[in-house]
Amino acid sequence: MTVQDETTASEGIILSDAAASKVKSLLEQEGRDDLALRVAVQPGGCSGLRYQLFFDERSLDGDVVKDFGGVKVVTDRMSAPYLNGASIDFVDTIEKQGFTIDNPNATGSCACGDSFS
Repeated sequence: MTVQDETTASEGIILSDAAASKVKSLLEQEGRDDLALRVAVQPGGCSGLRYQLFFDERSLDGDVVKDFGGVKVVTDRMSAPYLNGASIDFVDTIEKQGFTIDNPNATGSCACGDSFS
């Protein structure tokens, strides 16, 4: 691994202020302070891989953990390379509401936007 690779690998996921605020609000509704937002990549979907976002209390060996204003974002070591540099945002418009992921590692995606390759 070169020095440049180490720098790139440490970037990880980026959580926008809007997304961090929404996650914080959802965590407050859960009433638990031991949960983190886990972002993972799983096989499936039309394009081969799909994203999973969920609250998790577990700490797995090799997890990559980042803090965004008190919101912990966790990625397992197998998903981390697929998500390096990915930006997670939260949109709330008349057309769409929910989390969006802009992933520079995705070479293609399906029409529904739920999976990528």
